Formats: sequence, C-alpha cells, structure tokens
Amino acid sequence: MVADDSRYFLLYITMSVINYHIMNMKLASLTLLSTLAITSCQTTNPYTGAPQTSRSTSGALIGGIVGAGLGSLTGSGSTDRRQKAMIGAGIGALTGGVIGNYMDKQESELRRQLQGSGVSVTRSGHDLILNMPGDITFATDSSRLNGQFINTLNSVGIVLAKYNKTMVNITGHTDNVGARSYNFQLSERRAQSVAQYLRSRGVVSQRMLISGSGPDQPIASNSTASGRQKNRRVSIRLVPNRQ
Repeated sequence: MVADDSRYFLLYITMSVINYHIMNMKLASLTLLSTLAITSCQTTNPYTGAPQTSRSTSGALIGGIVGAGLGSLTGSGSTDRRQKAMIGAGIGALTGGVIGNYMDKQESELRRQLQGSGVSVTRSGHDLILNMPGDITFATDSSRLNGQFINTLNSVGIVLAKYNKTMVNITGHTDNVGARSYNFQLSERRAQSVAQYLRSRGVVSQRMLISGSGPDQPIASNSTASGRQKNRRVSIRLVPNRQ
C-alpha cells in the first residue's frame, strides 16, 4: 500500500506541474498577441491625414484576442465573444419582450435624427440597418469622411451611445469597378473610418465588428452608373445583445 500511495502521489505531482506549464503558455500567448495588436494598429487619422494609433482598431483587435481566449473555454463565434466583452465592459443584455420595444424606440429615434440626411433606416426582424451612400460619406476613391457628413454621424453616434445594448456591425461595400483586392481594402478602410468616428462619439469598441465586403453584396446592378453609386456605401447593422 505504501508503494501504491507513493505512485499516486508522484502522478498527482506530475499532472500538477504539467497543468501549471500549460496555463503559463496560454497566458504568455495572450500577452504576446495583445502586444502585437497594440503595436501594429497604426493608421491614418481620417480627418487630418496624420499617422496615429487607431484606438477603435486596436480595441477591436484586443477585444477579439481576449474574446478568443474566453471562447475557447466557454463558447465560440464573434457574436458570442462580443456579448461576453460587452458584459465585461458593464453593458447589459436584453431579454424576451423587452427586445422588440427597445429596438422600436431606437428605430424611431434614428429615423427622426436622420430624416433628410440621405441615410436610410430599414428593419429586418429585430435588427436595424443603416445604409450610408458613399457619395455623401466619402470622396471618390477615398476613405476620408466628408466634412458635411460629420453632423449626420454625430446624430448616429448620439443614438447608438444612448441605446448601448446593441452590437454594431459596420461593413464597407464597393461597386465592381477596379481590382477586386483593392475594392476589399477600400471597403474595409471606409468601415474603419466610420467606426473610428463613432468611437469618438461614445460608441465603445467592444460593441463593434468592422469588415469590408468589397463588391460581394450589391444592392443594385453594377451595369449602370446609378446602380454602382448605390453599391458604394457603408452599412451599419444593429443587433440586440440578447441574454
């Protein structure tokens, strides 16, 4: 019995040491990824043209890294990770019948704020979709926000900051003219410009998902000039953060 007890004790000690080293490796990996994210998030200020560290981009990257670590333990998917990040940031979630009423009020306020701005507000279930035409948001072939559109984004930011229990999916789109790879890059830069400005108006990074879809999600025919103009846009999809 003494020999058996010794073997069990030795096995226990061995497994403890292995678990300790595995945990340290995970923590070291997260630290390294966080450092790389912070040091690689250099961008250009969309208003001044000066180089700077993009707080919205670095926040989204760091949030994604932390979320990825959590996801490996308790869930998966960008929506699940953002929900956890929002809860970690002190932002509550919506339940049951409260969701419809919450989104109704947000929709009503967005329509009032954006009336006559050129930005359309549509409803898909409980989700709200804002379409921002590229001709009023950006100059041709540019990701720098038009100065006259700032007031409209201010209005959007006010509403999003007030109704903070929604996830904010920001997607850039282009027509099909030009190189496909370039269009994807341009669409993402435009989405980042909108996200960066909204963050300056109080919309926290944990809520935002930034992406560029290039020419892959047209809302009109690319065979006409008017259709291509409609396809050059940034869309914002507001999704309730469900409990």
